[in-house]
Amino acid sequence: MEWQTSTEPVSYDAAMAAMAQRVSFIQRGEAAELNWLLEHPPLYTAGTSAKETDLLRAEFPVFKTGRGGQYTYHGPGQRIVYVMRDLKKHPPGEDLRAYVCGLEKWIIATLAAFGIEGFTREGRIGVWAATPTGEAKIAALGVRVQRWVTSHGIALNVRPDLSHYAGIVPCGISEFGVTSMAALGRDAPMAEVDAALKKTFGEVFA
Repeated sequence: MEWQTSTEPVSYDAAMAAMAQRVSFIQRGEAAELNWLLEHPPLYTAGTSAKETDLLRAEFPVFKTGRGGQYTYHGPGQRIVYVMRDLKKHPPGEDLRAYVCGLEKWIIATLAAFGIEGFTREGRIGVWAATPTGEAKIAALGVRVQRWVTSHGIALNVRPDLSHYAGIVPCGISEFGVTSMAALGRDAPMAEVDAALKKTFGEVFA
């Protein structure tokens, strides 16, 4: 597995084009699997299950995307990891549910490294954390699989501007809000978050 980190925000169109090309190379055995760590400028994306009514106001550009899921926000202070992985080469193999479960465990293990208890909830996509007012989403995930090579991945809220979520119903869930590591008192440098992501990825997907 190769790791790549972009130090400047990457436009969504450029990221999608680069990811599609890399997936094609992986499918043909011409490139290694890749975890790409990056940030986007502020934008909204609409997954394959997105409902138009969940776009409350288009404060930022809106992109339709091939990943599963509904509307979500991407922006500075959020660590996105696009995971391009050939499921055929790793146990349990061609099992999308197990892979998604692995992504959730990866996020939870990363949060634990900073003293944050992350968890999943039946019927709610993503990873959640306790806040003084209840539970809020701290990380989103969306996956696409083509010939068993994955693309898209996870988005962990490190220190994004949470007010930017006001233009959408995040992942179609209106009853719960969003939070971040910084909002929970863990304002870690992005480099430390990246180091934890790399370490825990090896532990979860060993």
